[in-house]
Amino acid sequence: MTECCDHHHNPQDAPHRLQVNDLCVSYGAVVALCDVNFETSCGHSLALLGPNGAGKSTLIRTLAGLQRRDQGSILWREKPLVGSSLEIAYLPQLDKHREGFPVTVRDVVTMGRLPHVGVWRSMRKIDEERVDEALERMNLGALAGRQIDALSGGQRQRAFLARALAQEAHILMLDEPFTGLDAESCEELAAILQELARRGHLVMASHHELGSVERIFDQAIVLKKKQIAFGAAGEVMNRSDVRAVLGLEGAGNNA
Repeated sequence: MTECCDHHHNPQDAPHRLQVNDLCVSYGAVVALCDVNFETSCGHSLALLGPNGAGKSTLIRTLAGLQRRDQGSILWREKPLVGSSLEIAYLPQLDKHREGFPVTVRDVVTMGRLPHVGVWRSMRKIDEERVDEALERMNLGALAGRQIDALSGGQRQRAFLARALAQEAHILMLDEPFTGLDAESCEELAAILQELARRGHLVMASHHELGSVERIFDQAIVLKKKQIAFGAAGEVMNRSDVRAVLGLEGAGNNA
């Protein structure tokens, strides 16, 4: 499959840049997130960090068009982002997926094509090819006929990433993707996310294993109901205010 940001786009298209300005989100009277300002682009992997309740999931859901914002602007490729976009894929936490639903891996990946074909139209050759490519990219060809619930956590994450690739999403937003995975699956997923960024996707993931941030991600944003820091992962992780917010002061690098 061609690299994300060149996929079916002309060179004169707007840069694949995500700009967030003065973003504030609340649930009723409760402010969940405020004063969020950052800019990133395809080809990067961005870790969303912060204690529980800091607003990481809120930010992901807002950028994915699933949560209304109170103020601020979100620009994607120089245009205001209103609602959801085909170019943005949201992958919720594994435990948020419904289980016991009889669906194969290929069925899950095929769901990524539905916005392209429409509900009542049948799959075209190009749609089947995109599904095949996505399964191949995530090394799932041999598991395509397997029930999704029969897979390990790591395999399921790959299936949902394949669905995002079949959708032809540029931005991949993952909510705690490493939660519940064994060490080997974590290593495999980390390598996949890095490869997706290298191929031109923008990968954004909430993450709580602080010791692996700099190894997996090249950028980081730290939240605690508001933005504490944003920038290159190494620089952000070395800031004293960030280390205090993340509970790393005096904890060495083993957190």
